[in-house]
Amino acid sequence: MRLKGKKIAVLIESDFYENEIIYYKLRFAEEGAELHFLSRMWGQPKLTFTGHEFRMPMDCNESFENMSDAELGSYAAVIVPAGMVADRLRYTEDVAMIPPAAEFMRRAFADKKIVKGIICHGMWLMSPVIEVIRGRKVTLHNNLIGDAKNYGLHYVDQDVVADGDLITGRSGGHCHLFARKIIDTLAAG
Repeated sequence: MRLKGKKIAVLIESDFYENEIIYYKLRFAEEGAELHFLSRMWGQPKLTFTGHEFRMPMDCNESFENMSDAELGSYAAVIVPAGMVADRLRYTEDVAMIPPAAEFMRRAFADKKIVKGIICHGMWLMSPVIEVIRGRKVTLHNNLIGDAKNYGLHYVDQDVVADGDLITGRSGGHCHLFARKIIDTLAAG
């Protein structure tokens, strides 16, 4: 129970990688962490998202929108998962505005006490606010290596890379290594 009393947020939307999300539910709970799935709720009290491979339903009733700085600061970690979650969350009605989920991540990066975890295609969510991680060492899905270079990131050919308050993972299939690094980092802090 190394994470007892710590809160972890995982952003969620449809087309999530089921195995990864199920693993987080079990693994973080095993360490005593309080896990929260956050999304854009579109004015609804609850939304049901479906997974990518098995169409597994998952209910969400918590939002990152309008979250106060104090509430955001109560999280020990914020995770952007694999799959198409990041692509769906970077939608914005007004193309002149930063998507709410990207703005939420900008705010999370402003707080160095919060560990930010981004795995696989999750890096897509950072493209509208890439200035907050430009120059950092990362790993990500092999299909996004060109994106990383265009974002001004330093790609490292490893399954998990830690660079200060940023932990990145190569793919959803590496979620166990990624989660272990987040757990070890939080337990050490």
